[in-house]
Amino acid sequence: MTVRGLAAHAQASASFISQLERGQTSASVGMLRRIAVALGITVADLFNEEQATGHRLVRRAERPELHAGRGSRKYLISQRPLQNLEVYSGEFEPGASTGDDQYTHGDSQEILLVLRGTVTVHLGEAIPRRLEPGDSVEYRTSIPHRVVNDGVDDAEVLWIISPPTPD
Repeated sequence: MTVRGLAAHAQASASFISQLERGQTSASVGMLRRIAVALGITVADLFNEEQATGHRLVRRAERPELHAGRGSRKYLISQRPLQNLEVYSGEFEPGASTGDDQYTHGDSQEILLVLRGTVTVHLGEAIPRRLEPGDSVEYRTSIPHRVVNDGVDDAEVLWIISPPTPD
């Protein structure tokens, strides 16, 4: 995330964020909370001085689950703090979807890859596309989109988003 992007999401000036990053000013608890929310981390993470090991392991059973619609499950695969990439795994029972309406989130590049089953992808006003295992589609997250499992078997997909979206 750029300094300007963080500033916008944290409701601060880019100058302030830059000074804070360089240790030239301090921030209130409220500002630290807004910065942490914008970065997708906790306030405690802002004070963690441990160096990253360069790799982060996520066991399938330990993936954070995000609230999804009935018959679908969505798991965060990339660990917070999200840096350059945001990756989710989604599982859909037959008839399940990402919701009744198309949605948007930020303006990043997103790739949807079908791992198992078949899904139909709705992208704005374009003709819905049916995807089978191994098929993928790439689009901007600012384009309204929706995924539906209209097949007879469970479906599993992977979403890859770069840069991570703030919402």
